[in-house]
Parts: sequence; structure tokens; C-alpha cells
Amino acid sequence: MNFEKIVQERYATKTFDGKSIPQSEVEKLLEIIRYASSSFNIQPWIIKIIPDKETKDKLSPASFDQPQIKSCSHLLVFCANKNVSENIDKLEKLMIANGSDPEKAREYTNMMRDFEKGMTDEKKLAWAQRQTYIALGNAINGAKSLGFDSCPMEGFDSDAYAKILNLSSNIVPTVLCPIGYGTDKPKPKLRFPKEEVFM
Repeated sequence: MNFEKIVQERYATKTFDGKSIPQSEVEKLLEIIRYASSSFNIQPWIIKIIPDKETKDKLSPASFDQPQIKSCSHLLVFCANKNVSENIDKLEKLMIANGSDPEKAREYTNMMRDFEKGMTDEKKLAWAQRQTYIALGNAINGAKSLGFDSCPMEGFDSDAYAKILNLSSNIVPTVLCPIGYGTDKPKPKLRFPKEEVFM
């Protein structure tokens, strides 16, 4: 399936058939997500993968009992990581381990550190959440490319999710992406005409 067809046929699936996606296919999707773009390549996200019924059942009330949560194969919880400085440190080590000149790697990551120091905690979260949505884009299109469905969801209680999943305070649940095999039928896509979108 070419990319044009993927974006045209992908839709926000409301109900899944409950069947499990083979783990090998899930792993392919995770690689697609892992290669998502991010500003400075800081990758300020953590994706919590929920395959088990017990945890999905616990999360369902915090998702306003929307049917996607219980009927999906896997629930991907995209979390923004507010600990930007830690990711910068990790990235510097990764760059050096992969052959970058240590001095040039430090010079580049120091530019990132200056960027990070200029942000309040609120701005760090907002920035990390914007980056997280880029990874979500890879997830929803990647799922379709692999032959299954998905649904980006903002309708959930982030604080409740953090508590149920026992997440640290710097990891903030931002958007959900249940994946599986859809049982509903997609409606025709409605989009504004290009004359209203492009200037």
C-alpha cells in the first residue's frame, strides 16, 4: 500500500474485534514509531504498551468507558517526558557511541541544553507534548501500513492514567492510540478544500 492510500484509508476506529495482533507485527509498528522525527532529535516521549485485559479494564473508567480501550489488541499510551535534560545527556552518549567526535557532540548538545534551560516546567511539558504528537502520526499511519487499525484519543484522564500505570511525575500521559482490527466501517473522509488550507 503506497503512502497516499494509507493516509486516505486510515480512520479513527471506534470498535475493534478483540483479536491480538501478532507480536512480530507489533514490533514492526514500534520500530516505525521509534524512527519518528523530533526537534533536535531529543525524542521526549515514552510509549507505554498495554496488551493485557486486566490493565485495560482498569484504564477503561479513566477513558470514559470508550469501547476502543477494552476491544483493542494493544493500547499505546503516548507520554511526554518532561525530563528533557536527561534525554539530552543520553543523546550525547549515544552520538559518541555511534562514532561522533566527542567535542562536536558536546558542542551540539550544549546548544540543546541552552534551549532547555530557557524553558519553565510548563513550557517543557508543552514542547514535549507537541513532539509526542509527531510520534503519534507515525503510529496511526504505520498501523494502517501493516494491515491493522488505530484510533488517536485525547478523551481520557491523564492523572488517573499516571496513577494506574505508576508513572513518575515527569512522564505525562498525553494521547492514546489503541490498535487492532476494526469492526466498524469508516465514514467518507471530510476535509476542508485545499483552497481553505493552503495559502
